[in-house]
This record gives sequence, structure tokens and C-alpha cells, in this order.
Amino acid sequence: MQTIRVAEVLATVSLTTDVAAGMSFEKGLQTCTVATRLARLAGGNDRHVRVVFETALLRSIGCTSYAPELAALFGDDVALQAVLKRVDVADEAVLDGLTRDFGNWAGRDAARLARTFLEVFPNVGVQAMRHGCETSRDLGPRLGVLPESVAALDDVYERWDGRGIPEGRSGADLSPAARTVHVAEQAVLAYAVGGVGGAVAEVRRRSGGHLDPALADVFLAEPEAALAPSDATDAVVAVLEAEPLPHATVPFGSVPQLSAVLARIVDMKSPWLLGHSEHVADLAEGAGRVAGLDEEALTELRSAALLHDLGRVVVPAGIWDQPKSLTAAETERVRMHTYWTHRILQRVPALATLAPIASAHHERADGGGYHRGDPVRELPLTARIVAAADMLAALTEPRAHRPAYSLPEAAKMLVRDADEGGTDKDACALVLAAAGVPAPRRPLPDGLTDREVQVLRLAARGLTSRQAGAELSISPRTVDHHLTHIYDKTGRRTRAGIALYAMEHSLLP
Repeated sequence: MQTIRVAEVLATVSLTTDVAAGMSFEKGLQTCTVATRLARLAGGNDRHVRVVFETALLRSIGCTSYAPELAALFGDDVALQAVLKRVDVADEAVLDGLTRDFGNWAGRDAARLARTFLEVFPNVGVQAMRHGCETSRDLGPRLGVLPESVAALDDVYERWDGRGIPEGRSGADLSPAARTVHVAEQAVLAYAVGGVGGAVAEVRRRSGGHLDPALADVFLAEPEAALAPSDATDAVVAVLEAEPLPHATVPFGSVPQLSAVLARIVDMKSPWLLGHSEHVADLAEGAGRVAGLDEEALTELRSAALLHDLGRVVVPAGIWDQPKSLTAAETERVRMHTYWTHRILQRVPALATLAPIASAHHERADGGGYHRGDPVRELPLTARIVAAADMLAALTEPRAHRPAYSLPEAAKMLVRDADEGGTDKDACALVLAAAGVPAPRRPLPDGLTDREVQVLRLAARGLTSRQAGAELSISPRTVDHHLTHIYDKTGRRTRAGIALYAMEHSLLP
């Protein structure tokens, strides 16, 4: 039986939460390898090293849980998360640092925003982290990680000196794994801009304040050795190599259950998206069963449907929650979410085959979709099913700018979209069947009647009026009468012309 390593799913969580928290792609993977090395340098046993390994990968699993509230206060929850990763509240120059960070936000008064942050963060930050901690406690066990790893996630924003959030715990009361990840993360962030010297300076500066001084000393004693894993050519491979033995594995059939955890992380990005990914997965799996897919293909289809919106997390919550039309710039940000879905999944070997299926849900039959602009007929049936399921699910769910459509209304809109060169017609029919809705009948083109379409099909195949009449139990003269109307309505005058017309308008059985 095919199995996958749980560490690969944890790596996918890390990559997703990197972009959700405004971090450089793979920062979390680098933090994991450095933290794992640091735990070994500090003399940790195998279980402790595994706890550090899991904690580092899941460090930001709750980052979307308070995104709508942060967006309402600060405008861009993704950019704010990036500030939170770097801010040192004990730094005498914290206001200057925040002003500099907020200065990168276009159209904002950076100094005013920094002051607002310092005023409201003691309350808002605590609420945000409590949301995140509760999310971690709920989702962590579903990924099969150790209880100590789940517990350590409560401390990712606490500090050695007790000036952290949400509970202000300090010193040895903090999880040893969280303290190790604190040092590794600050070292990785500083190393990215200042090399080994920058990492050493930042860890030394924060030692005894933000960071456990004993663990800081372990890092400072051998900074090159601790940071070496962050220079790996392939960060995913480095993480898999860093995982302590024995490697945790699950059957491939468990991937949908693990994927559901990531789906919930994504859907918490906006109150309007709650449950969307699993709604899409249910429709897609049902459509796959109607299509007669085998169990392995259904597992792949459900997993891809659950993960189709991973890239949503990179777009600020305020854009998803906006009750009015998007600007051109906002639209471009939205269009990038399918790219990030593809990029995240492609980086993880166990899930790479899902990338082209999960990331194609905004492609169109006419090639006018995004992000690749591929005509949907060039995509596998599973990808076309996910796209149709996504559209039907979205239409039957309320959004900030509109109420939910009824299922019959949504079905008509889905069919109309397919007729206009959007979603794939076959996939639409499968999804509608799965939803228990007979596919609404599409209006015939150019005012053709049902009988005229019957005649057109036979004439396109080359049957004479006598042969067509015998087939339809009507006279040859009646066939000729229908053909006259067909030629007038379609503007075609030859068998080849009406044959092309029939193919163009999907009139052939």
C-alpha cells in the first residue's frame, strides 16, 4: 500500500502559513531544520527533538484564525503578521522599528500606524493569540503530532522575560520546544539579511529578553553549525532529512483527512469562506463517483479539492471580505492565489501530483482564465470537476457582496457559464448530478427547435431528406421544410457548414 510521510504534510502547513504570515517562502522550513539542529546541539533526546521538529513546522498554524479582525484594524493582516514575527517590544527603539516596517505599506501614515499598534496590541494581540492557540489545540492533534508539540504551540508568542502574549508566561514555565524555536526563528530571520554575523548579533541582543539565555548561548557557541541546514539547496529535502527516526507515515488514503486540516486553516481566512473547501470536496467527490472514478482517483480528487484554495491565505482578508467591487490591483492579488496553491503543493513530493488539479479551478474553456490561461479541455477531468464544484459551491454560499443563490439558480448560472466558454460542460453535468440537480436545459442556439436540431444532426451526418425522414418518421418534404429554417437560422448552406455548426454548439449526441 502506498504511504506518505506525515512530515511532508507538516511541511505543506509550514509553506502555507509562511505566505499567510507575510514571510519569505520556506522560512518555516529553514526554522525547522535550524531548530532541530539546535535541539541536538543542546543535548536533547529523540523525543524532545521530535517535539521541536513538529513545533517549528506548525509554529504558525493559527495565523489565519484572527485575520478578519486584524484586517479590520490594520488593513493588511498578511503584512501585519510579518511585523509581529520581528517586533521586539522590549527594544527601546521599538517605535522607530515599527514606523520603518509600516512605512512599506502604501498609502499609510507609518508613524501613526506604529503608535496605534503599540496602543491596541496589548489587547488585540492577546485576543489574536488566544484565537491562534485554540486553533492549534484543535488542529494539531488531527495531524498526528505529539501532545507536547501541540502544547508548545501555546507559547510561540510568549517570551523568556514574560512580556509575550497571550498569557505572559516566562522562563522555565515556557515549553522547552517553543524556546528552541524562538531562538531558531530569530536567527533565521536575521541570517537572511545579515548572514552569520547578523544572526549572532540579533540572538545576542535578544538573549535574556525574548530568548532563553541558555539556548541562546548554545547557538552563539556554534552559530555556523546551527545555521548550516538553512543553506540546503532544497529546504523540503532538508526537513525530511532532519526528521528524527522513526519517520511517521500514513496510507495514501489518509491524505484527505490530513488535507482537511489545511482546508480549515485556509477557510478561517474569512467568515465568508468557512466550510467552503470541504463543500467543494464533497461536490467533487460526488461528481467523481458519478463519473465512475476508482478509489485511488477519488482520494486524489477529494484531496485536491480540499487544497484548491491554499493560495487564498496570501491575499489580505480585507480583500476577501470587501462588499464592493475590487480594484484592478486587488484583482491582480486575487488572481495570484491559484499560483500559490500550485507552488505550495509542487514543493512537497507526496502532494506534487495534486498541484495541477488543485490550482486550475479558475481556468476557462476559452483559455481566458488564470493563472496559466490553459483551455480546460487540456486539463484532466479531475481538475475540471474541481473547477465546476468550486463555482457551484461558491454560488450557493453567501459572500460579503451578495447573498447565497438557491441551488436551482446556481445550477442555471453554472450551465450559462459553461455555455459562455467558462467551466467545462461535462464536469458541470457531473457536479450537478452529484448535487442532485438535473442539469438545467440549455437554450438552443439561434432559435432552433428540438425537431430542427434532430434534422440538423442527421443532415450533418450526410443523410438525404428521404433517409432523415425515415429515421424521424416524417415525410421528406417536412425534412426539407425544416432544413430551410435551419439554413436561414444558422447562416450555413452546406453539410460541412452545418456539421461545423453542430460541433461548435455541442449539438451532437
